Amino acid sequence: MLIKTYTSTLIGINAHTITIEVNLGIGVNFYLVGLPDNSVKESQQRIRRSLINNQLKFPGREITINMIPANLKKEGTHFDLSIAIGILAVTKQIKTDKLDNYLIIGELSLDGSIQKAKGILPIAIHAKENGYEGIIIPKENISEAALIDEIKIIGVDSILETIAFLNGDKKEEEFRNNDIGLEVKKNHFKSNNFSDIKGQYHVKRAFEIAATGNHNILLIGPPGSGKTMLAKCVAGILPDMNKNEAIETTKIYSITKEEQFKKELMHVRPFRKPHHTISNAALAGGGTSPKPGEVSLAHNGVLFLDELPEFKKNVLEVLRQPLEDRVIHISRANFSAKYPANFMLIAAMNPCPCGNLNHPKKECHCNPGRIRRYLNKISGPLLDRIDMHIEIDPVSFEDLQKTEHSEKSQVIKKRVENNRKKQHFRFKQKHDVRTNSEMSNKQIELYCNLNTECLSLLSKAMEKLNLSARAYHRILKVARTIADMENKDTIQAHHIAEAIQYRTLDRMNWAA
Repeated sequence: MLIKTYTSTLIGINAHTITIEVNLGIGVNFYLVGLPDNSVKESQQRIRRSLINNQLKFPGREITINMIPANLKKEGTHFDLSIAIGILAVTKQIKTDKLDNYLIIGELSLDGSIQKAKGILPIAIHAKENGYEGIIIPKENISEAALIDEIKIIGVDSILETIAFLNGDKKEEEFRNNDIGLEVKKNHFKSNNFSDIKGQYHVKRAFEIAATGNHNILLIGPPGSGKTMLAKCVAGILPDMNKNEAIETTKIYSITKEEQFKKELMHVRPFRKPHHTISNAALAGGGTSPKPGEVSLAHNGVLFLDELPEFKKNVLEVLRQPLEDRVIHISRANFSAKYPANFMLIAAMNPCPCGNLNHPKKECHCNPGRIRRYLNKISGPLLDRIDMHIEIDPVSFEDLQKTEHSEKSQVIKKRVENNRKKQHFRFKQKHDVRTNSEMSNKQIELYCNLNTECLSLLSKAMEKLNLSARAYHRILKVARTIADMENKDTIQAHHIAEAIQYRTLDRMNWAA
């Protein structure tokens, strides 16, 4: 007799259906095939003991379990419950009429209880998209799965509860709990407020532009000039995520062990600040069983790299692809995954090893060779992918003594939200483009038409600053954002001029 149950596994952040075929034969062997890893192979002992400890029969015959598709590696312990239900069904201990309609997820303990699983949100989305009536999952995961509408969520604490549902001994409503509906709760990231920062008006202006168009920004200034504090203010002016963005981001956190994920839909954009000792795999993602790295955990939010030259050069070069393509591909011998990585990069650095180069009052003691080696830690191709380079001067004594506060982050945030709406309207037919920074070259030609004055100004800047074609396109994207902030349909010369101003810290000229 052959019985099929259905479960799921994750590849990247997307779920895929796994069919569990259970067949009884002659003999007493137990075969588990379909490219299972060690944790899956060990399920035999967990399943056998959990059934026996709950007065259920574990067949004393040959059992063959095939996990389809066979070419996809199966990892993790969440297949236990689906396999156990298949064994119970093939031995006619439970009814089978509901098995085709549900994905079954859960790790079994020896006493038959079911442990919490990771990645339930993408699995729930997959079940809905593929026409399943519902999913049977650990009760601790109900609130996470319930973020997805129009699918039945069956939360169970034990294998006996699972049997009760499949046999119809308990009503569906009895498998829910009061945690459903956590979507209305909002998680918050405590950010600094721009009103608390003295002076630095041109930097605040640059940050508003960057937040409006989702542009990458590099801050260069001496120690104590406020680079880190300014960067932490950005989270307070970014718009809250819409539901699609929130689900995208929550899916990533659902498959990790990050503390930020509290089984709620994430409304506030993530702000990631990895230390400069981070490894390639931790930044980009990977490992023996590839998992999302910091660039993906910052998806739809901010990735802040403080003390940029202190990061290993090979680690920084990992950023090239995600900054350009806004996704990152992780490939291994038997595994390939794609993780989203659409983040706003904020980087901060000192101008030289001692930090005093170009300081208005302090003398720099670094020789040109030492400065060049310091700056060479950041490659030209990486610098080219950063839209805006801002030089920060120390805050003056007069600014520090001022008692009046500048604009609050909440006021700036409203302007950013309004200007983001213009971009969403512009790109409403382009599902892969949301902000100006994401425009392709073809879209730049369409939305960044320049008059003669703008072309002349840009031509001179390209020649004088020796800018690349990529820098040229970055200038046009920033100029388009500045024009949006002034409610202008076309880019004007002063928009180009301001955008060029944010490229004057290009390393070749600034460090000379």
